Amino acid sequence: MRILHSFPAALGLMLAAAACNPIAEYTESEAPKRLVLDGTTLQVDVRFPPGSSGLAVPEAARLRGLAATGQIAPADRVLVAAGGSPALAAARVGAVSAELLHYGVVASPMQVAGVAPDRAVVEVVRHLVTLPACPNWSKPPVGAGDYSNTVGSNFGCANVSNLGRMVASPTDLASGRPLGPAAGQPSAAAVARYLADKANSPGGGAAAAAGAAGGAAAGGGAAGGSSTGSP
Repeated sequence: MRILHSFPAALGLMLAAAACNPIAEYTESEAPKRLVLDGTTLQVDVRFPPGSSGLAVPEAARLRGLAATGQIAPADRVLVAAGGSPALAAARVGAVSAELLHYGVVASPMQVAGVAPDRAVVEVVRHLVTLPACPNWSKPPVGAGDYSNTVGSNFGCANVSNLGRMVASPTDLASGRPLGPAAGQPSAAAVARYLADKANSPGGGAAAAAGAAGGAAAGGGAAGGSSTGSP
């Protein structure tokens, strides 16, 4: 009989303790772990001599200036469309790509209707990443006194923050790239520079421009649309 009477007493003590220390329901919305992307797009109009696939000297210099100052950076998604016949348009896209490749910028062809016969359009898409507010300990990990069976508010913060910091092109977090062959030009160009004893210094040139304009910034972003993504 003593054992039978002890259960109600223990239950009463548990209820009294719960009343003194209420457990608040925790939801993910209290500590969201998402990357915020701020994007902007720049379009550059490039002129070609009539019927020629070679860039005019002023146009080539203008592209080099944009790349040297970081307005077109290796972390950007750069797309090029050109006017003219299919063969001429492909050659013009190749000329623009070759000029930007000197600065570590890899350009891809795109299809755009209405490009003037002796023009090319260079579209530069850039995204900056804002990291979540980590670490976040608004809710401690599961432990004594936690009956909600939920993980701590800091769970997953490291994974999301690391992704935002290490992604080479932040635009890849906003949208994927079309499937196709890997870009062999950067590797071939690096080998050519090495064989010619003209390798770039790790701390200068295109690498410095990439670091200055990289997309994984922990602060604010560029003007343009914003979106959130969760890996």
